Amino acid sequence: MLKLEYDKKEIEEVIDKIVKKTMNMDLTWDWPCGVAYYGISDAYEKTGKKEYLELLKDRIDELIDLGLPKVWTVNACAMGHCLITLYRATGEQQYHDILMSKIAYLRKDALRFGDHVLQHTVSANNDFPEQCWCDTLFMAAFLMLRVGVLEQDEELIDDALNQYYWHIKYLQNPSSGLWYHGYDNIAGDHMSGIYWGRANAWAAFTMSQVGGILPQCYLYPKYIDVAGSLNEQLAALKVYQTENGLWRTVVDDPESYEEISASAGIAAAMLTRGNPLHSKYINKAIKGLLANVSEDGKVMNVSGGTAVMRDKEGYRGIPKAYIQGWGQGLALSFFATLLVSDEIEKDGAL
Repeated sequence: MLKLEYDKKEIEEVIDKIVKKTMNMDLTWDWPCGVAYYGISDAYEKTGKKEYLELLKDRIDELIDLGLPKVWTVNACAMGHCLITLYRATGEQQYHDILMSKIAYLRKDALRFGDHVLQHTVSANNDFPEQCWCDTLFMAAFLMLRVGVLEQDEELIDDALNQYYWHIKYLQNPSSGLWYHGYDNIAGDHMSGIYWGRANAWAAFTMSQVGGILPQCYLYPKYIDVAGSLNEQLAALKVYQTENGLWRTVVDDPESYEEISASAGIAAAMLTRGNPLHSKYINKAIKGLLANVSEDGKVMNVSGGTAVMRDKEGYRGIPKAYIQGWGQGLALSFFATLLVSDEIEKDGAL
C-alpha cells in the first residue's frame, strides 16, 4: 500500500483553484480543451463536487450551441472524455450522440497504417503520413477503451488494446524502458529519437488507467503487454526524477527544463499503479507539483504544443510561460487521484 504524505484540505483547495482558473480559459473544441476538461471531469468524479459538473455542463452546452467542428481529427477526439462524464451524470442523449460520432470517425474514417494503427492527425489533412505519436494514446485509444467498456462493445475494446499494443512496440525502447515521442513507419525510425517528457506521460498515464477500467483485464492477452510495459517504464522513469520531484521536458537530458504536465502525468500513473516502492517518488512529486500552481490556479512551467522536434534543442526551446489546457487537466487528475489513492483497485501482481 502506498504511504503518502499530504494535507487533504490543501489538495482540495488546490483542485478548486485549478478548476476555476481552467474554466476562465477560452478553450475551444480540440485537444487542449479535451485534456483540460478530462481533468475537470476526473475532479468531479473523485471529489463528488456538483459545482464542477455544472461548470462543465454549462460550457459544453455553450460550445455545442456555437457549433461543432465539421471534421473530426484524432486530437479532437479528446473531447469525448468529458462527454462520457456528462452522459453518465445526466443521461442526456446529445452527449452520447456526439461521443459516438467520434468513435465512428475513429473506426471508419481515421487514417491508419500497418496493423490497423491510428495515424496521428491534428487537422483534416494527412499531417504526418504513417506516423504514430504517444499523444494518440490519450486522445483516441484511451477514449476507445472507455467507450468500449461503456457500450460493452468487445470489438471496440479489442481495437483500443490493439492501439496500445502497437504503440508499445513502435515507441517504447525495450532496453531503456522509456518512450520515444513518435515513430515514422515509412522511414522505419523514431525521427529525432527523443524521450520527450510529455510523451512518456501520455503513455504512462493512459496505460495506468486500463486495469481499472477494463473488467477482467487479465483475460485479455494484450493487457499483459500494457501492464508489463508500464512496469518497465515507471521503473525507468523514477531514476530521472529531479531533486524537486519533477521530470524534464527531455527525460534523460539534464540541460532540459523541468516540465509540469509531464511530471503530473507520470506521477498520476505512479499513483494509479500503486506500487508501494514508488511512495517516496510520489511524495516528492506532490511537493514539486504544488510549488508550480499559482495562487489563482494556473499550472505553471508547462511546455507549449510540441511536434516531434528535430533535436533536443528543439524541445528545450519550446516556451513554458503560458497557461495550457493539458497542464491544467493533468495536474487536476493527479491531485484528484491523490485524494482517492487508497481506494484504487489494483490488478494484482501483473
